Amino acid sequence: MWSGMVPGSLSILKGGRCGRCCCCSNYRRPLLALLPSATQQQHLLKYKANIIKVAPAASSSFSISTHLKCGGGATAAFSATALIRINTRRTLLGSGCCFCTAASSLSSTVVNSNDDDKGEAQVEDAEDEMTKIKETANTLDIRVGKILKAWRHPEADSLYVEEVDVGEPQPRIICSGLVKYVPLDHLQDINVVVLANLKPRNMRGVKSSGMLMAASDASHENVELLVPPEGSVPGQRIWFGSLNENESLPDAASPNQIQKKKIWELVQPHLRTDDSCIAALGMHTMRTTEGVVVCRSLKNAIIS
Repeated sequence: MWSGMVPGSLSILKGGRCGRCCCCSNYRRPLLALLPSATQQQHLLKYKANIIKVAPAASSSFSISTHLKCGGGATAAFSATALIRINTRRTLLGSGCCFCTAASSLSSTVVNSNDDDKGEAQVEDAEDEMTKIKETANTLDIRVGKILKAWRHPEADSLYVEEVDVGEPQPRIICSGLVKYVPLDHLQDINVVVLANLKPRNMRGVKSSGMLMAASDASHENVELLVPPEGSVPGQRIWFGSLNENESLPDAASPNQIQKKKIWELVQPHLRTDDSCIAALGMHTMRTTEGVVVCRSLKNAIIS
Protein backbone atom coordinates (compact mmCIF):
# COMPACT_ATOMS: atom_id res chain seq x y z
CA MET A 1 0.00 0.00 0.00
CA TRP A 2 1.00 3.61 -0.45
CA SER A 3 2.76 5.02 2.58
CA GLY A 4 2.01 8.47 3.91
CA MET A 5 -0.41 9.30 1.10
CA VAL A 6 -3.02 12.03 1.08
CA PRO A 7 -5.42 12.96 -1.74
CA GLY A 8 -3.79 15.40 -4.16
CA SER A 9 -0.25 14.24 -3.51
CA LEU A 10 2.22 11.69 -4.80
CA SER A 11 4.92 9.90 -2.83
CA ILE A 12 8.22 9.98 -4.70
CA LEU A 13 10.80 7.47 -3.56
CA LYS A 14 14.34 8.74 -3.87
CA GLY A 15 17.80 7.39 -3.42
CA GLY A 16 17.86 4.37 -5.74
CA ARG A 17 15.84 1.40 -7.01
CA CYS A 18 13.74 -0.75 -4.77
CA GLY A 19 14.35 -3.67 -7.14
CA ARG A 20 10.82 -5.04 -6.68
CA CYS A 21 8.69 -3.53 -9.39
CA CYS A 22 8.70 -2.72 -13.08
CA CYS A 23 8.76 1.05 -12.64
CA CYS A 24 12.10 0.77 -10.85
CA SER A 25 13.61 -1.19 -13.71
CA ASN A 26 13.19 1.73 -16.09
CA TYR A 27 13.32 5.29 -14.82
CA ARG A 28 12.36 6.75 -18.19
CA ARG A 29 8.78 5.41 -18.22
CA PRO A 30 6.72 6.30 -15.12
CA LEU A 31 4.42 3.45 -14.17
CA LEU A 32 1.50 5.49 -12.86
CA ALA A 33 -0.83 7.73 -14.78
CA LEU A 34 -4.27 9.21 -14.20
CA LEU A 35 -6.87 9.79 -16.90
CA PRO A 36 -9.82 11.94 -15.77
CA SER A 37 -10.63 12.94 -19.34
CA ALA A 38 -9.97 11.98 -22.94
CA THR A 39 -7.98 15.18 -23.45
CA GLN A 40 -5.70 14.45 -20.54
CA GLN A 41 -5.43 10.84 -21.69
CA GLN A 42 -4.01 12.06 -24.99
CA HIS A 43 -1.73 14.42 -23.07
CA LEU A 44 -0.33 11.58 -20.99
CA LEU A 45 0.14 9.32 -23.98
CA LYS A 46 2.03 12.17 -25.64
CA TYR A 47 4.56 12.00 -22.84
CA LYS A 48 4.80 8.19 -23.02
CA ALA A 49 3.20 7.58 -19.66
CA ASN A 50 2.66 3.89 -19.06
CA ILE A 51 -1.04 3.63 -18.23
CA ILE A 52 -2.04 0.54 -16.27
CA LYS A 53 -5.61 0.80 -14.98
CA VAL A 54 -7.87 3.70 -14.04
CA ALA A 55 -11.26 3.69 -12.34
CA PRO A 56 -13.19 7.01 -12.08
CA ALA A 57 -14.37 8.00 -8.63
CA ALA A 58 -17.37 10.10 -7.67
CA SER A 59 -15.30 13.10 -6.59
CA SER A 60 -12.86 15.33 -8.48
CA SER A 61 -10.10 12.93 -7.52
CA PHE A 62 -9.73 9.53 -9.12
CA SER A 63 -8.90 6.07 -7.90
CA ILE A 64 -5.99 4.38 -9.59
CA SER A 65 -5.03 0.73 -9.27
CA THR A 66 -1.57 -0.50 -10.17
CA HIS A 67 -0.32 -4.01 -10.81
CA LEU A 68 3.38 -4.59 -10.37
CA LYS A 69 5.74 -7.32 -11.47
CA CYS A 70 6.56 -7.94 -7.84
CA GLY A 71 2.95 -9.09 -7.37
CA GLY A 72 1.82 -6.25 -5.15
CA GLY A 73 -0.87 -3.73 -5.80
CA ALA A 74 -2.21 -0.53 -4.35
CA THR A 75 -5.11 1.84 -4.69
CA ALA A 76 -5.03 5.51 -3.76
CA ALA A 77 -6.79 8.75 -4.69
CA PHE A 78 -4.98 11.61 -6.41
CA SER A 79 -5.90 14.89 -8.01
CA ALA A 80 -5.53 14.72 -11.78
CA THR A 81 -3.46 17.89 -11.88
CA ALA A 82 -0.87 16.54 -9.48
CA LEU A 83 -0.24 13.26 -11.27
CA ILE A 84 -0.25 14.65 -14.78
CA ARG A 85 2.11 17.40 -13.71
CA ILE A 86 4.55 15.06 -12.02
CA ASN A 87 4.51 12.54 -14.86
CA THR A 88 5.16 15.31 -17.37
CA ARG A 89 7.93 16.76 -15.26
CA ARG A 90 9.41 13.31 -14.79
CA THR A 91 9.63 12.70 -18.51
CA LEU A 92 10.82 16.13 -19.65
CA LEU A 93 13.17 17.02 -16.86
CA GLY A 94 14.50 13.57 -16.00
CA SER A 95 14.13 14.02 -12.25
CA GLY A 96 15.65 10.61 -11.52
CA CYS A 97 12.77 9.74 -9.19
CA CYS A 98 11.13 6.33 -9.05
CA PHE A 99 7.34 6.13 -8.84
CA CYS A 100 6.80 2.96 -6.83
CA THR A 101 4.09 1.34 -4.75
CA ALA A 102 6.20 -1.55 -3.51
CA ALA A 103 7.19 -1.59 0.15
CA SER A 104 10.64 -0.07 0.48
CA SER A 105 13.11 1.16 3.03
CA LEU A 106 13.92 4.15 0.84
CA SER A 107 13.14 7.58 2.19
CA SER A 108 10.04 9.20 0.74
CA THR A 109 8.92 12.75 0.10
CA VAL A 110 5.35 13.94 -0.41
CA VAL A 111 4.85 16.52 -3.13
CA ASN A 112 1.56 18.37 -2.78
CA SER A 113 -0.13 19.57 -5.95
CA ASN A 114 -1.32 22.75 -4.27
CA ASP A 115 2.14 23.82 -3.11
CA ASP A 116 4.26 23.30 -6.19
CA ASP A 117 3.42 26.13 -8.59
CA LYS A 118 7.10 26.64 -9.15
CA GLY A 119 7.45 23.05 -10.36
CA GLU A 120 4.56 23.51 -12.80
CA ALA A 121 6.21 26.64 -14.16
CA GLN A 122 9.41 24.69 -14.71
CA VAL A 123 7.46 22.05 -16.61
CA GLU A 124 5.88 24.68 -18.82
CA ASP A 125 9.26 26.27 -19.47
CA ALA A 126 10.70 22.89 -20.41
CA GLU A 127 7.79 22.20 -22.77
CA ASP A 128 8.24 25.61 -24.43
CA GLU A 129 11.96 25.02 -24.80
CA MET A 130 11.43 21.59 -26.38
CA THR A 131 8.89 23.07 -28.81
CA LYS A 132 11.48 25.63 -29.92
CA ILE A 133 14.11 22.93 -30.32
CA LYS A 134 11.69 20.84 -32.37
CA GLU A 135 10.95 23.78 -34.67
CA THR A 136 14.66 24.32 -35.11
CA ALA A 137 15.27 20.60 -35.70
CA ASN A 138 12.77 20.59 -38.54
CA THR A 139 14.95 23.06 -40.45
CA LEU A 140 17.50 20.25 -40.79
CA ASP A 141 17.31 18.72 -44.25
CA ILE A 142 17.08 15.07 -43.21
CA ARG A 143 16.20 12.71 -46.04
CA VAL A 144 15.90 9.09 -46.95
CA GLY A 145 18.97 8.01 -48.88
CA LYS A 146 19.97 4.82 -50.64
CA ILE A 147 23.60 3.69 -50.74
CA LEU A 148 24.38 2.71 -54.33
CA LYS A 149 27.89 1.54 -53.57
CA ALA A 150 30.48 1.86 -50.82
CA TRP A 151 34.24 1.36 -50.59
CA ARG A 152 37.13 1.89 -48.21
CA HIS A 153 38.65 5.37 -48.20
CA PRO A 154 42.07 5.04 -49.86
CA GLU A 155 43.75 7.45 -47.43
CA ALA A 156 41.90 6.85 -44.13
CA ASP A 157 41.65 3.45 -42.46
CA SER A 158 38.60 4.41 -40.35
CA LEU A 159 36.48 5.82 -43.20
CA TYR A 160 34.17 4.45 -45.82
CA VAL A 161 33.17 6.39 -48.91
CA GLU A 162 29.55 5.96 -50.04
CA GLU A 163 27.73 7.00 -53.16
CA VAL A 164 24.23 7.86 -51.96
CA ASP A 165 21.02 8.61 -53.85
CA VAL A 166 19.18 11.37 -51.94
CA GLY A 167 16.61 12.18 -54.62
CA GLU A 168 18.79 14.60 -56.58
CA PRO A 169 19.87 14.33 -60.23
CA GLN A 170 23.28 13.04 -59.17
CA PRO A 171 24.16 10.89 -56.15
CA ARG A 172 26.18 12.44 -53.33
CA ILE A 173 29.55 11.31 -52.09
CA ILE A 174 29.54 10.92 -48.29
CA CYS A 175 32.34 9.78 -45.99
CA SER A 176 31.50 7.98 -42.77
CA GLY A 177 33.60 6.64 -39.91
CA LEU A 178 31.91 3.25 -39.78
CA VAL A 179 34.78 0.88 -40.55
CA LYS A 180 35.01 -0.34 -36.93
CA TYR A 181 31.26 -0.89 -36.62
CA VAL A 182 29.67 -1.96 -39.91
CA PRO A 183 31.06 -4.54 -42.37
CA LEU A 184 31.48 -3.13 -45.85
CA ASP A 185 29.12 -5.66 -47.44
CA HIS A 186 26.35 -4.48 -45.09
CA LEU A 187 26.45 -1.03 -46.71
CA GLN A 188 25.60 -2.12 -50.23
CA ASP A 189 22.19 -1.18 -51.63
CA ILE A 190 20.54 -0.21 -48.32
CA ASN A 191 18.30 2.68 -47.28
CA VAL A 192 19.80 5.12 -44.78
CA VAL A 193 19.03 8.46 -43.09
CA VAL A 194 21.06 11.38 -44.45
CA LEU A 195 21.58 14.84 -42.98
CA ALA A 196 21.87 16.73 -46.25
CA ASN A 197 22.31 20.43 -45.44
CA LEU A 198 25.70 20.40 -43.75
CA LYS A 199 28.52 22.26 -45.44
CA PRO A 200 30.65 19.91 -47.55
CA ARG A 201 33.90 18.83 -45.86
CA ASN A 202 37.16 17.64 -47.31
CA MET A 203 37.96 14.33 -45.62
CA ARG A 204 41.45 13.18 -46.56
CA GLY A 205 41.08 14.34 -50.14
CA VAL A 206 37.44 13.28 -50.61
CA LYS A 207 34.71 15.93 -50.55
CA SER A 208 31.91 14.66 -48.29
CA SER A 209 28.48 16.22 -48.86
CA GLY A 210 26.31 15.02 -46.00
CA MET A 211 26.27 12.69 -43.03
CA LEU A 212 24.79 9.24 -42.45
CA MET A 213 22.87 9.32 -39.16
CA ALA A 214 23.45 6.53 -36.67
CA ALA A 215 22.74 5.47 -33.09
CA SER A 216 25.46 4.51 -30.61
CA ASP A 217 25.65 3.36 -27.02
CA ALA A 218 27.23 5.54 -24.32
CA SER A 219 30.64 3.93 -24.69
CA HIS A 220 30.49 4.26 -28.49
CA GLU A 221 31.46 0.61 -28.81
CA ASN A 222 28.29 -0.27 -30.75
CA VAL A 223 27.02 1.81 -33.65
CA GLU A 224 24.03 1.15 -35.91
CA LEU A 225 22.77 3.16 -38.86
CA LEU A 226 19.27 4.58 -38.58
CA VAL A 227 16.77 2.81 -40.80
CA PRO A 228 13.92 4.59 -42.63
CA PRO A 229 10.50 2.91 -42.58
CA GLU A 230 9.70 0.31 -45.21
CA GLY A 231 8.31 1.89 -48.36
CA SER A 232 10.36 5.08 -48.07
CA VAL A 233 12.08 6.31 -51.23
CA PRO A 234 15.30 8.29 -51.74
CA GLY A 235 14.82 12.02 -51.24
CA GLN A 236 11.78 11.65 -49.00
CA ARG A 237 11.88 14.17 -46.16
CA ILE A 238 12.22 13.09 -42.55
CA TRP A 239 10.92 15.24 -39.71
CA PHE A 240 10.21 15.22 -35.98
CA GLY A 241 6.58 15.14 -34.86
CA SER A 242 3.26 13.67 -35.87
CA LEU A 243 2.15 12.50 -39.29
CA ASN A 244 -0.17 15.46 -39.84
CA GLU A 245 2.68 17.96 -39.36
CA ASN A 246 4.13 17.03 -42.74
CA GLU A 247 2.30 19.81 -44.59
CA SER A 248 3.39 22.58 -42.21
CA LEU A 249 7.12 21.91 -42.02
CA PRO A 250 9.46 24.90 -42.36
CA ASP A 251 11.86 25.21 -45.27
CA ALA A 252 15.21 23.58 -44.73
CA ALA A 253 17.95 25.93 -43.60
CA SER A 254 20.92 26.60 -45.87
CA PRO A 255 24.27 25.03 -45.03
CA ASN A 256 25.53 28.49 -44.06
CA GLN A 257 22.61 28.93 -41.63
CA ILE A 258 23.22 25.48 -40.14
CA GLN A 259 26.82 26.42 -39.45
CA LYS A 260 26.29 30.03 -38.34
CA LYS A 261 23.38 29.30 -35.98
CA LYS A 262 24.92 26.01 -34.78
CA ILE A 263 21.61 24.28 -35.43
CA TRP A 264 23.02 20.75 -35.40
CA GLU A 265 24.87 21.45 -32.14
CA LEU A 266 21.60 22.65 -30.57
CA VAL A 267 19.52 19.69 -31.73
CA GLN A 268 21.87 16.72 -31.49
CA PRO A 269 22.02 16.43 -27.64
CA HIS A 270 18.25 15.81 -27.62
CA LEU A 271 18.28 12.97 -30.17
CA ARG A 272 17.98 9.43 -28.82
CA THR A 273 16.30 6.12 -29.49
CA ASP A 274 13.63 4.98 -27.03
CA ASP A 275 12.92 1.61 -25.43
CA SER A 276 11.56 0.36 -28.77
CA CYS A 277 14.60 1.57 -30.76
CA ILE A 278 12.51 4.36 -32.32
CA ALA A 279 14.47 7.54 -33.08
CA ALA A 280 13.09 10.68 -31.45
CA LEU A 281 13.76 14.26 -30.45
CA GLY A 282 12.56 14.22 -26.85
CA MET A 283 8.95 13.04 -27.17
CA HIS A 284 8.74 13.79 -30.92
CA THR A 285 9.32 10.75 -33.11
CA MET A 286 11.49 10.88 -36.21
CA ARG A 287 9.41 9.87 -39.20
CA THR A 288 8.48 9.93 -42.86
CA THR A 289 4.99 9.65 -44.29
CA GLU A 290 5.54 5.88 -44.30
CA GLY A 291 6.24 5.51 -40.59
CA VAL A 292 8.93 6.03 -37.94
CA VAL A 293 12.71 5.84 -38.17
CA VAL A 294 14.38 3.12 -36.08
CA CYS A 295 17.69 1.46 -35.45
CA ARG A 296 18.16 -2.32 -35.36
CA SER A 297 18.71 -3.00 -31.66
CA LEU A 298 20.17 -0.09 -29.64
CA LYS A 299 17.73 1.19 -27.00
CA ASN A 300 18.05 4.61 -25.34
CA ALA A 301 21.02 5.27 -27.60
CA ILE A 302 22.62 8.53 -28.66
CA ILE A 303 21.92 9.66 -32.24
CA SER A 304 24.53 11.54 -34.22
